[in-house]
Amino acid sequence: MNQPSGVADANPAPPPPPHGLRALFSIKEAPSRWSVAVRAAICAGAPLVAGWLTGLTAFGLMASLGAFTSLYGSGRPYLNRARYLALVALSFAAAVALGLTVETIPWLVIPTVVVIAMVSTYICSALRVGGPGAYMFTLTCAAGTALPAAGMAPWQAGLLVLSGGAFAWVVHMVPALFLPRGPEKRAVAAAGRAVAAYARAAGTPRQRGARHRAALALSAAWAALVTYQPTHMWQGATLNRLQRINQQLHRLFAKTVRDTAGGEAPGPEVADQAVRLGFAAAKAPTAHWHGGSIPLGAPGPWEALRDGLRRGSVSQLVVLRVGVAALVAGVAAGLLDLERAYWAVAASVLILHAGMDWTRTLQRGAERLLGTWAGLLLAGLVLLVRPQGPWLALVVMAVQFTIESTVMRNYALAAVFITTAAITIASGGRQVADIPGLLLARGVDTTIGCVIALLVFVALTPRATLTRIPAAMAAILAAAGPVVDFLAADQAASRPAHHARRKLQAAVFAMDESYATAVGGSAVQRRAAERCWAAVSAAQGLAYSLLAACWMLEQHDGGAAGELAAELSAELGPGTGGAETIRGAFTTLATAIHTGKAPGPLRELPRFLRKETTALAESLPLSPAEGAAASGQAAG
Repeated sequence: MNQPSGVADANPAPPPPPHGLRALFSIKEAPSRWSVAVRAAICAGAPLVAGWLTGLTAFGLMASLGAFTSLYGSGRPYLNRARYLALVALSFAAAVALGLTVETIPWLVIPTVVVIAMVSTYICSALRVGGPGAYMFTLTCAAGTALPAAGMAPWQAGLLVLSGGAFAWVVHMVPALFLPRGPEKRAVAAAGRAVAAYARAAGTPRQRGARHRAALALSAAWAALVTYQPTHMWQGATLNRLQRINQQLHRLFAKTVRDTAGGEAPGPEVADQAVRLGFAAAKAPTAHWHGGSIPLGAPGPWEALRDGLRRGSVSQLVVLRVGVAALVAGVAAGLLDLERAYWAVAASVLILHAGMDWTRTLQRGAERLLGTWAGLLLAGLVLLVRPQGPWLALVVMAVQFTIESTVMRNYALAAVFITTAAITIASGGRQVADIPGLLLARGVDTTIGCVIALLVFVALTPRATLTRIPAAMAAILAAAGPVVDFLAADQAASRPAHHARRKLQAAVFAMDESYATAVGGSAVQRRAAERCWAAVSAAQGLAYSLLAACWMLEQHDGGAAGELAAELSAELGPGTGGAETIRGAFTTLATAIHTGKAPGPLRELPRFLRKETTALAESLPLSPAEGAAASGQAAG
């Protein structure tokens, strides 16, 4: 690879994800989840208490499956969350009702579970739902068919699950009575902390990771402030103020990007101001915001679902893997005459639904197997004690609280309690005649599902994985061209320009995901990714410089913004040919990326983006033959 000296040292490549025995037993840093854990425990225990009080324990157990609704929607604004959680609760009810409907038709059982797994994976992947994602819908369907439901029609079971989901909906929405803009304030405060961390990391090896985290936090804040807000309602002073604060944070982010691109480190006042703005998000509104344009936020759900159907999308690959693994696991469990083939299917979905790279998928499989077999011992103890009534509710609540408290810190530990919860709820406090047999069956089911999931991952990992990083770089250049045109036309704040800027930001995020996937893949993929690192860093730097220029121009305060506007007018304005020259350089570089050959000489570039474009040209990954030729020329 043609790489300028010092690039790798100044901006080292991020390491592969942690894995191995040490990662199995390590406790990761993660935000506190006590409020989520308390909510999950209340929602899981209430239906069981209601069933005990009414003498309808089976009904309470079935309704408790709807409590999984409480695991979704955290961080969303409350109006959006209300609709979102209603859809989740309805989906859980439909999954259980459908599973019970086909239970009496053996040949339909596995296809139905596979379809549920694939549809839920596609929706959760395309919409970036996050944990627990599609897995819970498959698990709920499996658990629902295992519960004692004698004399219970599928529609009755569905209504019971829906009632549990409705209770979770109410618990989720209670804070809206006291902190109606709480999620938006927390999102802006998180963006403030991330921008401050980036400003402090500028000029250090931590700069690149901090910049990415700050960009993600700002994007998440804009999603909370724009994407998830109703368009037909008055915004109010609080939301208006939060949008203003996030705008100021984004300008600080842009200033830090421009300073570091120019070789300067921002002063400590930048980080201090970001911290103050983060704290200011919690204060009462003082005035409306009357200046600057509001970004578009994240793409809407329909646009995201369409993108998920795009040929070659990551969502398609993940859905394919989940579908094949679920089908093979179900068939294998059936051929082995296992009593509940659903559990094997659920285990395979768990390993694959998140779309992780090979290293993290293998690690998740090991964590799940270790946690499951350890959890079977705890579950066996619960089955021996056989808690009833309120004691059963207390056990389920304690287990659910522990799951949500530990799942982000150590998944293997959380899997111990996930296994205990699933078996405890499925047994429903009944006397189990053969406890060792039941536990062994669940362990074998999980092992089969995990092993099949890993084999399917290997079999369905396309060779194109090695070319995704170059393709992502080309996508950044393709998305950068229109942004250059809007800057040249002094229209960076227009709505079409915001669409172009959002597309460029998405391309940067996709580049980071492509690199993380490759570096977490096989040894060959990891080496190929590391050879591309200098070019990946240069391409992202070019994109962030463009986006930073757009944000700077929106300040309308003279100073740095005025100087930048004058510079762009002189270099990119009509008649200068500057924008055409930059677009031509982008085309040349994109061609070199696709062919693996060294780019031809670039025309004299305007000062704007000259450094970034040259850095990318000098660090492009070349084919082996081209790389050898370039090295020979350099040596000569």
